[in-house]
Amino acid sequence: MKKLLLGLAVVASSLTFAQTFGVKAGLNISTVSGDDTKAKAGFYGGVLMNVPVASSFSVQPEILYNGIGTKEDGNGNGKLNLSYISVPVMFQYNATPQLYLEAGPQFSFLIDSTLKRQSVSVDVKDALKSFDFGIGLGAGYFFTKNIGVNLRYVAGVTNITKEVNGFQADGKNNVFQVGLTYKFNK
Repeated sequence: MKKLLLGLAVVASSLTFAQTFGVKAGLNISTVSGDDTKAKAGFYGGVLMNVPVASSFSVQPEILYNGIGTKEDGNGNGKLNLSYISVPVMFQYNATPQLYLEAGPQFSFLIDSTLKRQSVSVDVKDALKSFDFGIGLGAGYFFTKNIGVNLRYVAGVTNITKEVNGFQADGKNNVFQVGLTYKFNK
């Protein structure tokens, strides 16, 4: 039992010292599934922690602000602006020291929602669920030890709209992200 506790303590302490912190930011191109919508540009940014678990594998939890939504297709000229605090947990495979592939879940919490048409802005938070779940797939490349570029697609799994009178509208967030990462290496 003592050997097991000692082993767990050694692993925990090595993970504590091996982790790397960083920041990332970039462009979101998002849509909400459904009829008559088109892509909308937005911003994302936040912090990350990369924890190596083997020579070629690491886990990277992040906390991000995500500005996403959609535009109405046609003459409506409307925009649905959604703001989330997102917590992706990416499992990364390091194909080379510079190149990684990643996949994992993303948990998002709605903090603001606005539907804008012409000069009128309406809060639609009551019509939307406060939690969103998606699956992310991506890749990244580090040009230097600290600076890299990343691409990720997050496919929505859950509907973002609430059920009303037994009717559930189909609306899932789908987001393509491209951005820069800076790691504070030791």
